Amino acid sequence: MIRFFVFLFVLLITTPLWAQDSLRFQKEVIKLIAGDSAVNKKDVILFTGSSSIRLWASLKKDFPNRNVINRGFGGSEMTDLVNYVDKLIVPYHPNQIFIYEGDNDLGVGKSPEEILVQADKLLLLIREKLPRKTQILFISPKPSLLRWKLKDKYQDYNQKLEAWTKQQKNVTFVDVWTPMLEPDGNVKQDLFLEDSLHMNRKGYDIWAKVIGPYIK
Repeated sequence: MIRFFVFLFVLLITTPLWAQDSLRFQKEVIKLIAGDSAVNKKDVILFTGSSSIRLWASLKKDFPNRNVINRGFGGSEMTDLVNYVDKLIVPYHPNQIFIYEGDNDLGVGKSPEEILVQADKLLLLIREKLPRKTQILFISPKPSLLRWKLKDKYQDYNQKLEAWTKQQKNVTFVDVWTPMLEPDGNVKQDLFLEDSLHMNRKGYDIWAKVIGPYIK
């Protein structure tokens, strides 16, 4: 009986923390979708994920004549996108979904296996709520100067992510890691802003060139 009450006490004091964590981007998400009534939801190509998507200011210019919508948010992780799939993905009924998550997950110490568990949850939720023919494309975490010390972990995750996508139907792996490297295997130095993490125009030029052929 004592064990039960101890468990109940721990549950009560930790549940608010879980709820708070799951809603940590609530204000940003509400702001993102505030103007959705005016959004063209026909033949949508949706980009979502963390700040590398959010900061892609030239997304529409890079893919003209395509109805691309940017729903990147903050320093999100794969779990956060799972939490907001009903707000940031489902309402747009996209033909294609480009997802960029994993970068921040690896940065805070999550293992590739932990991230893929969440990717699997995300995929299941999308499949439950959107047509099975919807194409889902996972963009590999990029290399960066700030997190270069974690390159082995990034490469391990990218390999496992690619292998995982090949086991799924209508799921594709998009490699932006390799094109951002020098011939000697080091990350290109001139692709980043002053924070050494987020990309400048040169970085997004590479992304646009890599991702363009995947867009229907």
